[in-house]
Amino acid sequence: MENIVGTDKVIGVLGAGQLGKMLVVAAAPWDLNLHMLDPSEVAPAAHLCSRFVQGDFRDKQTVLDFSEDCDVITIEIEQVNVDALEEVEAAGKIVHPRPAALRIIQDKGLQKNFFREQGLPTADYQFFDGPEALRAAGVTFPCVQKKRTEGYDGRGVKILREAADLQDLLPGPCLVEDAVDVVMELAVIAARNSSGQVVTYDPVEMSFHPEANLVEFLAAPARISPELAREARALAEKTIQAFDLCGLLAVELFVDQQGQLLINEVAPRPHNSGHHSIEACVCSQYQQHLRAILDLPLGNSSLRQPGVMTNLLGEPGVSGPVRYEGVDDVLSTPGAYLHLYGKTETRPFRKMGHVTVCHADLETAITLSRSLQSTLKATI
Repeated sequence: MENIVGTDKVIGVLGAGQLGKMLVVAAAPWDLNLHMLDPSEVAPAAHLCSRFVQGDFRDKQTVLDFSEDCDVITIEIEQVNVDALEEVEAAGKIVHPRPAALRIIQDKGLQKNFFREQGLPTADYQFFDGPEALRAAGVTFPCVQKKRTEGYDGRGVKILREAADLQDLLPGPCLVEDAVDVVMELAVIAARNSSGQVVTYDPVEMSFHPEANLVEFLAAPARISPELAREARALAEKTIQAFDLCGLLAVELFVDQQGQLLINEVAPRPHNSGHHSIEACVCSQYQQHLRAILDLPLGNSSLRQPGVMTNLLGEPGVSGPVRYEGVDDVLSTPGAYLHLYGKTETRPFRKMGHVTVCHADLETAITLSRSLQSTLKATI
C-alpha cells in the first residue's frame, strides 16, 4: 500500500480505551492521523486522537458511517460489528485484522475449532447450548466453562471444581474445557504485515488475580528454558500465519506438567501482555501494530532489559470517582514507569493503569514490582 506516514490519510480505530490511548501516543512521533469510535465520551483516548466520534462500534450503520473517511481501519477491542467491517473490506478499504479472522476469534467455540483444524495444540473441549444442557450432560471436574461470545478481561470464564458449581453457571452457549494441570501461563505477541514479514516478542509469564481472573502481573522474559521460549515463539508465528492476519496477535499459552504448550486463546490487537514493551523493548507493541497494519517494515522486538508489569486494578468493594494512593512510591523508584489510563470512575477490579519496572536483573524487577503493587491503589 501507499506509505501514509506523515500525511493527511486516516487510520480509523474502533475503540478508544486504554489500548487506544497508548496507540495514539505511539502514533504521535510519526504524525499519524488517528480517528477513533467509542461509546463513551470520556474514553481514555477521546481527547488525544485527531478526531473522536462517540458511537456504538457494535452498530453496523455507525461503523459504516465512521469508516467512510478512513483509509485503514483497525480495532482495539474485539466486540465490534464484523458485518460492517466485511462491507468496508468489500468496498476496497484496508481492514486489519481481516474480518473473516475476527469473526472466528470473536466466538471462542469457532476459535477452538480453528485451532484443531489447523493442528494447533489446545485443551480438549465440548460445546453446550446453555447451562441446562451442561448440567444434563455431566462433566468431569475440575473443568472450565467459557461463554462463546462477549467474554473479556476475565469475564465469561468460570472454573468448575465440584458438582455444587453447576448450580451457578454462566448463561448462554458455552464450551467446557478439560482443566489443564498448568505449570505456567505464557503469552507471546506476534506481528505480521501484508508483505508477509513476521516478528515475535519474547514470551512473558503471567500471574492472574484469583478472584477477577485477569492478568495482574507479568514478567519478561519468562523464566523458561531457551528451547521452550523458541517453541512458544514458533507456535505464535504459526498461529498468526494460520489466521492470515495482519497487525498483532496475542497468543496466550498454557505450559502443562509435561512441558507441553497448549493455546488458551488469542486476541488480534495490542494486548495487556505487551504493555511492558513500551519501556522494555526496542519497538513497543503499539508502534509494531501501526507498522504492521500500514505494511511498513516491522520493528525490533528485542528486550532492552527485563521488564515486569503490574496492573493497577480498582479496589474490591469500591466504586466512585477515583483517587490514587502510592504514586510517590512509584515515581521515586528508579526504572519504574507509571501509566494511568484516565478513567474517572473506579470499580472493583477495573483496569485503571499499570506500572512497568525495568531492571538489568529480572528478580530485582520482580521484587520492586511486588513492593509497588502493595502500595499503589485506585480508591475513592
